Amino acid sequence: MATIKDVAALAGISYTTVSHVVNKTRPVSEEVRVKVEAAIKTLDYVPSAVARSLKAKTTATIGLLVPNSLNPYFAELARGIEDYCERNGYCVILCNSDDNPDKQRSYLRVLLEKRIDGLIVASAGGDSGLAQGLAAVRTPMVIVDRGLDGVDADLVRIDHEYGAYLATRHLLELGHRDIATISGPVTTSVAQMRLAGFCRALKDAGLEVPSHRMLESDFTSTGGYNAAALLLERNPPSAIFAANDMIGIGVLRAAAERNIRVPTQLSVIGFDDIQMSRYVYPALTTVGQSILQLGEMAAEVLLRRIATPELATRQRIVTPSIVMRESTAPLAGVFAEYR
Repeated sequence: MATIKDVAALAGISYTTVSHVVNKTRPVSEEVRVKVEAAIKTLDYVPSAVARSLKAKTTATIGLLVPNSLNPYFAELARGIEDYCERNGYCVILCNSDDNPDKQRSYLRVLLEKRIDGLIVASAGGDSGLAQGLAAVRTPMVIVDRGLDGVDADLVRIDHEYGAYLATRHLLELGHRDIATISGPVTTSVAQMRLAGFCRALKDAGLEVPSHRMLESDFTSTGGYNAAALLLERNPPSAIFAANDMIGIGVLRAAAERNIRVPTQLSVIGFDDIQMSRYVYPALTTVGQSILQLGEMAAEVLLRRIATPELATRQRIVTPSIVMRESTAPLAGVFAEYR
């Protein structure tokens, strides 16, 4: 691989002058600039990003730590972050932890060793070790989706509790009273907030929260499918609030295998509004906000933090709304009466 000294030798000038041309740190004559650019092209010279970052004290690189890149939510979130960063001259290093706290902490060390300018973390949740590690980080940072106790950083997330409240109230307004929920892992703050919204909506409607109608899963289609199989085996509910769209997609599959028609026999509503939810059959009614825009918002907050690190940290909580599609319908029979 060619070096800056090789370029200087071919151009017949000093390597410090080549450095000035490459890094635009000092004006040079047009003749010299042309010689340097010709030598660079001939040798296919690539400047050292490490050397340039040491001089500039910036790498123009953002670290992004996500818990599961197979989950379309995080894939769409990462795309929004990457799009905004690219438009503003930053590259993004994506690290997928596979919901593994040890892997999260390992990737965090790797990213910090690379002297990234900023860090965006979408936590796997339930990991006090990661929170402790992040608490000591001095790199500008934004937390997305799931807050971390003890970490003083900007936070960007959906209003999980209110979104779940909206989803459950939507089912209630359709006349459903026997409503079940399949939550995510209750060790995560997201699952806790969405479960709280579900319970609050039922209590506001004067209904008890039946423990046998609340099942815990993970945030995957497989988890939703397995939990729905239990709910639908005997005495199925008339409606299910799935704590995310992936769970909801699993519910649709379990219902189809049992010849339970959605939405005439079973209404299903999800959460997140991932793109996939528009193309399953029936298309999934859900609660959410543009995930791409959420990612762009997180990147915007981080770049502002990099530019002005003295700003006080803040939370940006996005209000979700119902996205009406095909998987929910009024309860068959007498509308708005108890089953």
